[in-house]
Amino acid sequence: MASNPPAACCTLGVKHEGEAKGSLEQFGGVETYLIYPSDKSTTRAVLLLTDVIGHRFINAQLIADQLAANGYLVVMPDLFHGDPIPLNRPADFDLMAWLKGPPGHLPPRVEPVVKAVLAEMKTKLGCEKIGAVGYCFGGKYAIRLLNDAQVDAAYVAHPSFVDEDELAAIQRPLSIAAAETDSIFPVEKRHESERILAQTGQVYQINLFSGVEHGFAVRGDISKPVIRFAKEAAFMQMVAWFNQYV
Repeated sequence: MASNPPAACCTLGVKHEGEAKGSLEQFGGVETYLIYPSDKSTTRAVLLLTDVIGHRFINAQLIADQLAANGYLVVMPDLFHGDPIPLNRPADFDLMAWLKGPPGHLPPRVEPVVKAVLAEMKTKLGCEKIGAVGYCFGGKYAIRLLNDAQVDAAYVAHPSFVDEDELAAIQRPLSIAAAETDSIFPVEKRHESERILAQTGQVYQINLFSGVEHGFAVRGDISKPVIRFAKEAAFMQMVAWFNQYV
């Protein structure tokens, strides 16, 4: 695998302060957080695929709002059929049982959600250029959307559960934000990913942030200056990537 399966670190973090500006709507048959840019344009859009905490997590909603403020329609669906993992879940929570089920949250249940929402973006909303964002769990599905060029570019932060063949099959630009300390995307997986990406012939980028751990781009403790800087820099990495390729 190009990254390891999700683990306990995928559910831990700090809730951020703020008020969401978007709305929850039924979209493609899925409860979805939507927020439009100030000009209400749907031409350039981002499909945001969350970590296991889900689309109702304020941290994810604030990221979506920031993307909208940079000129993108943002569509963030419920990937988990109403069954996300609580932030800082109880110690006895069985993550692998949640993942594998039944009913589980593996590709046969998750990917139909992603594809249904993406199809609605292209038809109902008329999105002409679409970028995919994947945080942790969502990184696998953002990368899979590049396999047959269903989106124009993708950005992932501290990805999990990505197979080598999925990474090798990308057909559009990919940007990765990585944490120095990350058991899911450790040094050897990062270097292997670099080797694979170099062979794809696609434009790619990997930025490594020191002093942070897995989840920093969504759930990091931004009261700490090093983590705040890394989170904000990773966000601007994403914006710059989409400004170039979407």
